[in-house]
Amino acid sequence: MAPKKGVKPVVAKKKPEKVVNPLFEKRPKQFGIGGALPPKKDLHRFVKWPKVVQIQRKRRILNQRLKSLQNASQVQARGQSSKKGATLEKRAQAEAEGKPVEAKKPIVVKYGLNHVTYLIEQNKAQLVVIAHDVDPIELVVWLPALCRKMEIPYCIVKGKSRLGTIVHQKTAAVLCLTTVKNEDKMEFSKILEAIKANFNDKYDEYRKKWGGGIMGSKSQAKTRAKERVLAKEAAQRMS
Repeated sequence: MAPKKGVKPVVAKKKPEKVVNPLFEKRPKQFGIGGALPPKKDLHRFVKWPKVVQIQRKRRILNQRLKSLQNASQVQARGQSSKKGATLEKRAQAEAEGKPVEAKKPIVVKYGLNHVTYLIEQNKAQLVVIAHDVDPIELVVWLPALCRKMEIPYCIVKGKSRLGTIVHQKTAAVLCLTTVKNEDKMEFSKILEAIKANFNDKYDEYRKKWGGGIMGSKSQAKTRAKERVLAKEAAQRMS
C-alpha cells in the first residue's frame, strides 16, 4: 500500500485582542421600570382617537369583514360641477340692458331618493349615480335592479360626500341626469356605453359573486395554519 500523505492541521486565525481602557467602564442600558429612557418608536396605534374617528374606522373594517353582494362593492369615477355664476351674470346683464331674457328650463342634477325613484319609474332618467357608502345600504340596494328593469344606465361611485358636493349638500345617496347640453351629447353617449358595459351588462355576473369577507392579517395567518394541518393529515391518510 502506498504511504498516506500527511495533512497539515489547519491553524486557527488569531484575532487581535482589543485594548480596553480600564478607566472606561461598560454600562449597558436597562430599559426596565426606573431604568433608562426607552428608544423612540411609533406609538400611532396607541393614540386615543376621537369617538367619531373610532366609529368611522370600525365601520370601514366591519364593511370589509362582512360578506356583501358584489353590486354594493363596485366603484366608478367622479362627477363634474356646473358653471352657475357665469349664467346668472349674463342674465343680470341682459335685464339691465332691457333685452328679453330667455326663460329656458335649466339643466340641473336631480337628487333625493324619492325624486330619483319617480324619474326612473317615469323613464325620464338618462343616468343614475349611486353612492357606495350609504348607511343603511338597504336604502339604495334595490336601485340597480330597478334601473336594469327600466333599461336605464346606472353606476356605483365612491363617496356620498363627493356626490353631495355636486348638489351643494353634505351628502347625497343618489344623483340623476335627465338632460344634457347638445354639445356634450357625444361625450355623454360614450360615458353611457362604458357604464352599460361595466354595470348593466354584467349584472348577472356580479349577482353570483360575493364582495367583502376580507379578514385581518392575524385571522388569515390562523386560517393558513389550519389549512396546512388539514392538508398534512389528508396526505398521511392517502399514504
